[in-house]
Amino acid sequence: MDFKEELKKYQKIVNCELEKILRKEELPEKILNEAMEYSLMAGGKRLRPILVLSTYKIFKEDIEKCMPYGIALEMVHNFSLIHDDLPGIDNDDIRHGKPTNHKKYNEATAILAGDGLLNGAYIVISNDIKNTNLENEEDLKNKLKVFNEFSVAVDRMIAGEYVDTEYEGKEISNKYLEYIHKNKTGELIKLPVRMGAILARASKEDIEKLTRYAEKIGLAFQIKDDILGEIGDEKVLGKPVGKDKKMKKCTFVSKYGLKGAEEILEKITNEAIEELKDYGKKAEFLKELALYIKNRNK
Repeated sequence: MDFKEELKKYQKIVNCELEKILRKEELPEKILNEAMEYSLMAGGKRLRPILVLSTYKIFKEDIEKCMPYGIALEMVHNFSLIHDDLPGIDNDDIRHGKPTNHKKYNEATAILAGDGLLNGAYIVISNDIKNTNLENEEDLKNKLKVFNEFSVAVDRMIAGEYVDTEYEGKEISNKYLEYIHKNKTGELIKLPVRMGAILARASKEDIEKLTRYAEKIGLAFQIKDDILGEIGDEKVLGKPVGKDKKMKKCTFVSKYGLKGAEEILEKITNEAIEELKDYGKKAEFLKELALYIKNRNK
């Protein structure tokens, strides 16, 4: 398997599906819809929907059945980025090498564009549940379970963001640092893996194994973000480097040092890959994805 080619293939599929939900009508809220599209289609790795699809594919081939859940996750992710960049939170001017939403439009439009993406995600999922054949009880039950987990994960992401902003510039314990990252970043990386497994009717044992994998790559993703925030290339990242340090944010780099953070990253990436050993070639993409997270430069 050529991982990069497979990744591009998934990204193309996801982008095509995202195009379908864009609102192009001539409406009084046309600028708001443009602002939502501006952030949603600005680029990005599409990691979360790809995790839904690639996990589902370990067990089943008909990935179109889990597509709405991946699309909804990407909408929520972009909602969180728009709000994260706002002056009242991180006050960032650049995202994906382009002006952030509130800089491109204005603060009020950016807030509402984020709100629109969040609510739109719930519409996408609820539409899929509404159209489920009621005779297919197990599928309906799994979709409702996933919908609940989706809602809880969004709640936890918001909680993690709050704790992150509340403790900015303050010394915090290792426990609180992990709490922030487990919720702020980790929940929306654990969720798509669980979504894919549950929707594919995976066994309880499989769901538990894949959840452990997801928790580890979620933490790895945040540690790598912290490392890139310290030593990354601004031109490649598409956003400023060194801002966390300037704002006195507690990160894995500030807590453990650059070398310590890199050692933790290596360790948990290896642990994540170990969780996939029982799936052989079926989980090859997820294995390569863990390595991609560890080695990425943006």
